[in-house]
Amino acid sequence: MRVVMFGYQTWGHRTLQALLESDHEVVLAVTHPGSEHAYEKIWDDSVADLAEKHGIRVLLRNRPDDPELLAALRESAPDIIVANNWRTVLPPEVFELPPHGTLNIHDSLLPAYAGFSPLIWALINGEREVGVTAHRMNAELDAGDILLQRAVPVGATDTVTDLFHRTVDLIPPVVTESLDLIASGRARWIPQDRSRASFFHKRSPEDSRIDWSWPAEDLERLVRAQSDPYPNAFTHHRGARLRIVDASVSQGCYGGTPGRIFIREGDGIVVVAGAGARTGRLRGLLVRRVRTEDGAEHAAADYFRTMGGYLTARP
Repeated sequence: MRVVMFGYQTWGHRTLQALLESDHEVVLAVTHPGSEHAYEKIWDDSVADLAEKHGIRVLLRNRPDDPELLAALRESAPDIIVANNWRTVLPPEVFELPPHGTLNIHDSLLPAYAGFSPLIWALINGEREVGVTAHRMNAELDAGDILLQRAVPVGATDTVTDLFHRTVDLIPPVVTESLDLIASGRARWIPQDRSRASFFHKRSPEDSRIDWSWPAEDLERLVRAQSDPYPNAFTHHRGARLRIVDASVSQGCYGGTPGRIFIREGDGIVVVAGAGARTGRLRGLLVRRVRTEDGAEHAAADYFRTMGGYLTARP
């Protein structure tokens, strides 16, 4: 089949690489210009560079609705569009143009975690598995009929970086198998159960701010969901921003006010956590390593020389 590819960053790059290694012909690649958004500078393998290396025409667009792009799509006469990590809405005149429509590759197990940063949100929420879905694009974001899904388990200590590498490795087989099913007429499309759907917004610095009223179990997952190279979960100590880069749930239960720098336990420092911490029945967050605004990383036991005082959401 003749394929037009819409995509961006490493997700789009892996998708294009899979298409290039398949039995199908890539006739056009559409991608976004470079971005200064913190989350769009992390996994930033270039779709444009890969396409140009293979002699494929590239169009750079923030939005896919100008006359030149629509004309290029018609001239390319694709049998199908394949999209992955395209950051703005594709209009119907684009996604309905090819005979086989548009196959979107999304890094969640739809219908849950439609939208943005699904791996981060899924890890924060304690999901036991994450994955990749190939579905037919329609007018509602990430809501079209599903063709194929592949999942990987989430381990007790996995970071979002671990999950990124595991799920991005699913892209090539999902893309290749999906196109082969479509080309052979063996595709079976399953409507999504919209009662199970959830939709998440883009991450921003505010989403990494620690709220000490969260239970320690949730905060520990937030720290793992903001592992390097992502912007780390952060709090404030004596008016300065402090990033938490390694933490776990304390062994003991500790009572008091959320955010209190309380006691040494093992190789870390326990911070009181949870809205019900006043009962003394909740675990605290055992902080092991922190990073200051100058980029220096410290063992928490060295950084917090004395107990007492509070970590706060704002200076």
